[in-house]
Amino acid sequence: MGKEHYGAIDGLRSIACIGILLVHVAANNSYDITGSLYNTVIPSLSNFVFLFMVVSAFGMCCGYYNQILRNTVSFSDFYGKRFKKTLPFFGLLVVLDVVMSPSKDALYEAFADLTLLFGFLPNAGNINVIGVGWFLGLIFVFYICFPFFCVLLQNKRRAWMAFAVSLIYNVVCSSYFGIGRSNILYSGCYFLAGGLVYLYRYELIKLKQWLGLTAAIASVGLYYVLRGNTVGCLSVSISWLSYAVLCSAESVMHRSYLLENKATKFISDISMEVYLSHMAILRIVEKFGLDRIVGNGWLQYFVTTGIVLCGAILLAVVIRKLFAIIEKKIAQMGEQAR
Repeated sequence: MGKEHYGAIDGLRSIACIGILLVHVAANNSYDITGSLYNTVIPSLSNFVFLFMVVSAFGMCCGYYNQILRNTVSFSDFYGKRFKKTLPFFGLLVVLDVVMSPSKDALYEAFADLTLLFGFLPNAGNINVIGVGWFLGLIFVFYICFPFFCVLLQNKRRAWMAFAVSLIYNVVCSSYFGIGRSNILYSGCYFLAGGLVYLYRYELIKLKQWLGLTAAIASVGLYYVLRGNTVGCLSVSISWLSYAVLCSAESVMHRSYLLENKATKFISDISMEVYLSHMAILRIVEKFGLDRIVGNGWLQYFVTTGIVLCGAILLAVVIRKLFAIIEKKIAQMGEQAR
C-alpha cells in the first residue's frame, strides 16, 4: 500500500513556514509599528513550530506506521533516507555559517549540527550555528524514536494513555526541569497528538466540513484566551490538522483551495529548506540595507518579509537542483566504474 496523501496539509506547512518567517523578521528589526497585530498576534505565530510537530508526526504515520508495526520496513533505508534528504542542505548552511563567523565554539556546534544528533543534547536550543536548526534536531530525535512511537500508537487505548503521560511530562519539564520545546519529552505531546489524529483519520473524514472549519476557527480564539499555553497550542494544531484531513477526503464536495493548490504544494515541498535558511537570507538583506528601502512601517515590514521569503525559496530551489546534478554525476561515475 502506498503512502496516504492529504493535500490540504501542504497548506498548513506553508502557512506555518511563512508565519515563523513573519515572526523572525519582526523580532530582528525595530520597525516603528504599534498595535496588537504586530505586538501580539505576529509574535504568537512562533508557536507554529508545534503545528509543524503535529503535522510531521501525522505525515510519518501516513508513510511508515503500518510498515513499522508489520516489521516490513528496512531501517537502514528508513534512517538513510532521513539523513540523505536533510544533511546536504543543512550541512552546507552550517559550513557557510562557520566560515562567516569562525570560532572554537562554532566548530564544536558545527560538529554537533553535522551529526544531526544534537537534539539529544540538554542545551540543543542554545546552539548558535544555524540557531533555528534546533527544530531539525528535535525532529531527528523523533525519527530515531519513531518505532517506539508506533508501538505507543498500536491501539487507541494505549495511545491515549501515552498522550496523558506526555501532557504530564510537558508540565514537569517546564515547571521542574526547566527545559522547553527543543526537548523531545516536553514536545512529545505534540507528536503524539499527530499520531492520534492519524488513528482517528477515518472517523474525521465522516464529519461535516463546516463543523471542522468551525472547530478550527474556534481553536484560534481559545488559543488567545489561554494565552498560548500548551492546551491552546494543542487545540489549534489538532483542530487545523483535522480540518486539513477532512478537506482532503475524496468524499468532500468543496475542497479548500486556500490550503490545497499549486502554490502551497510548492512551498510545502521546500518548507524545511526555507525554514532553515531564512535567517541567513535575512542577514544578507540587512547587510545591504534592503530592510529600510521604503521606510520603517508596515510597507517595509512586508517588503522585507517578501524579499526574505523569495530569497529563501530561490536558495532552496537552486541548492536542490545543484545537489540533484551532483548526485546524478556520482551515480553515472559509479556505473562507469563497474
